[in-house]
Amino acid sequence: MCSSQARLLLLILLASLLLFLTSPLAVQLLLLLQMPFIWQKSAADSILAHDRDGFDVTFRTYGSDHPPAVLQLPSPIPATLHHVHLGGTELRPEWLTAREECLRLHPGWETHLWNDTAANRFVQERFPDLQDTWNSYPYLVQRVDALRYMILYIHGGVILDLDLVCKRSLEPLRRFDFVAPAAYPAGFSIGMLLSRPNHSFVRDLIDHLPCFNRRWLLLPYITVMFSTGCHYASTIYTTQPNRTSLRILSGPPDQPKMHMLNGFVDTPLFRHLGTSSWHASDALFVRMMEGVGERILYCILSAAIVGGCLAILWSVVARRRAITVETSMLSPSKISEKVV
Repeated sequence: MCSSQARLLLLILLASLLLFLTSPLAVQLLLLLQMPFIWQKSAADSILAHDRDGFDVTFRTYGSDHPPAVLQLPSPIPATLHHVHLGGTELRPEWLTAREECLRLHPGWETHLWNDTAANRFVQERFPDLQDTWNSYPYLVQRVDALRYMILYIHGGVILDLDLVCKRSLEPLRRFDFVAPAAYPAGFSIGMLLSRPNHSFVRDLIDHLPCFNRRWLLLPYITVMFSTGCHYASTIYTTQPNRTSLRILSGPPDQPKMHMLNGFVDTPLFRHLGTSSWHASDALFVRMMEGVGERILYCILSAAIVGGCLAILWSVVARRRAITVETSMLSPSKISEKVV
């Protein structure tokens, strides 16, 4: 009797696990958690390089204000500079200064500063099917991230974080269809994005927003990164069947972190003020774990997620078993035996 019950419980557990592993949630988790491990291979043909693209990733050969005349090449990316500020608060003085410097270095460019009113109207008119997703985001930065992709798809151009102080013109990068700076050791940053309008990859970033809109691990930092942030965007990148039009701006082989926008850094293009304030307390945990490497971090997260799922499944099975035992104890046959 005990062995048959054990087999039944094991069968239920395995069936439940199989159902979970074939669910959309499990597929998304797999995509998200494998990104750091497959990024290097996925991005190999997209890294900007002098040999393939004839591009100086150090920007030493390009002027600080304007590119040399020899770069008179087709420019699919419009000369448009976007910044986003949602939440209804005043812009910090350092952000105003940073934006003014970027405007100074891009004379003649069309510029936009997107606020709540403009953003809400834009989403309602251009992406009404995403209105519910937009309204459901618990964190303001998720709306900022989602808006980046929508703006770039419709208008194209360059979109920058407000805490990036431009050091030179981004004009040389307009010759490509899509450009993002490399993150280290995997993925890319969305603090600077360049794209031509109607790019298929940017469309994919938009289309996947609803299904990735989850409270991942109930942690704000992980939720943002997995639903709209850099990790989300890098994950969708790895699913692209054709990456020939995508470019990742990295440093030369001996300086891979040259264009990384993380913390207080100086790159050839920007001085990063590092003033993002959306990170919640769980971001401290992630920053502490950075020392052991991103792959190890995501191994730990994977183990925690799988362990949590197994614990939940086991608790469900145990509860069902307890109910079954209670029911059998209260069955009429058992009661009659006690009376006799």
